[in-house]
Amino acid sequence: MEKDPLTGKVIGCAIEVHRHLGPGLLESTYKHCLSRELSLAGIRHEMEYPLPVIYKEMRVDCGCRLDLWIENQLIVELKSVSAIHDIHKAQILTYMKLAGVSRGLSINFNVKILKEGITRFVL
Repeated sequence: MEKDPLTGKVIGCAIEVHRHLGPGLLESTYKHCLSRELSLAGIRHEMEYPLPVIYKEMRVDCGCRLDLWIENQLIVELKSVSAIHDIHKAQILTYMKLAGVSRGLSINFNVKILKEGITRFVL
């Protein structure tokens, strides 16, 4: 898969957060710290971005929220879990489909080396 510059910048910011904090904290801590790092890097984003579900032409506000919505084109889902399971992958792929975007990142901060916790998704 070809790597795009925006995704690379976001990963760089996540590595910086992990370098300072390490594994073992709550997802919400990493989300706020990554948001700060993205801001310092000049990357536009929103935390807890509401994602509506359209079901048979009806909007369903069911509480779906993207952890990070980056520059209106990239979904980032954060985790702090012992292992990423298929349901975690299905979640981000479904969010990408609902949002109509082709790129997504899953970042699990609960690893010794962050590179091992990053998964890129492309539709």
